[in-house]
Amino acid sequence: MTPNASVTSKPKARPRPQVMRLTDAAANRVRELSERADSEIIGLRVGIKNGGCAGQSYTVEYAHEIQPTDEVVEDKGVKVLVDPKAVLFLLGTEMDYKADKMQAQFVFNNPNQVSACGCGESVQLTPAKIEG
Repeated sequence: MTPNASVTSKPKARPRPQVMRLTDAAANRVRELSERADSEIIGLRVGIKNGGCAGQSYTVEYAHEIQPTDEVVEDKGVKVLVDPKAVLFLLGTEMDYKADKMQAQFVFNNPNQVSACGCGESVQLTPAKIEG
């Protein structure tokens, strides 16, 4: 190599943080739903929609295929696909599953949640701040 030559290398990409993590209860419920579904599913798709008195609500539905823009979360042996429009709102979220005598539902412990309505059906979220 000559003294004036320079070596350029690609900067190392930072590992991407996992968007969400699941509790054991949530993973078990995703597994149960996958096994009992009427059609072949690969997991659940999670997203955010506008609506409700606080402004937004979580969506959970069966996922039949992975879309090219989906964020795939594989945790505890199950797959959860995150809608790309929801990624910044869900970054750092823990997905749990709670069941009692009155109701059974997925619960999102989300550090980006600013507030929630009194009934618990809708939330107000802010996008996660990405550090440098």
